[in-house]
Amino acid sequence: MSITTDEIRASVARYLKRYPGEAGHLRPLTDALASGKELTSRKQFDGGHVTCGAVVIDDTGKLLLIQHKTLGKWLLPGGHLEPQDVGLLHASLRELEEETGISWHGAVSPPGQDHTPVDIDIHTIPASPSKGEPEHWHADFRWAFRVKEPKVVLQVEEVDGYAW
Repeated sequence: MSITTDEIRASVARYLKRYPGEAGHLRPLTDALASGKELTSRKQFDGGHVTCGAVVIDDTGKLLLIQHKTLGKWLLPGGHLEPQDVGLLHASLRELEEETGISWHGAVSPPGQDHTPVDIDIHTIPASPSKGEPEHWHADFRWAFRVKEPKVVLQVEEVDGYAW
């Protein structure tokens, strides 16, 4: 079962109920949902599409960042949705494991953060002529996870480094 527009709408609604002051920031996403745009495909460039990220905190309270090769920036682990993802939370865990090698089995959401993202960030992705991609936005649904004694093994195709 793939991620549906209804799941995205429901997650946005839960998020805005918890963080009502974010409504203005999420306007591009809520407008796209209201217009019926397909936001689960990484090939949706008429505006943007949904991605998922992981806010990973180790047992000493440090936050994990990765150095993204293509963008050349320090970011949270995360990325595009895949057809096999069964939910937004699942997509976040899959991306965490793919990019860092940290198993989803050891990643635990803090109480109350397993149904609602801790953050939804909308940011612009620059055009990539080599990929045939115009400038567009990502609506990154970010989920919080605690991990104990994580061993990071980077996905060298996409990630140059990591730091806690």
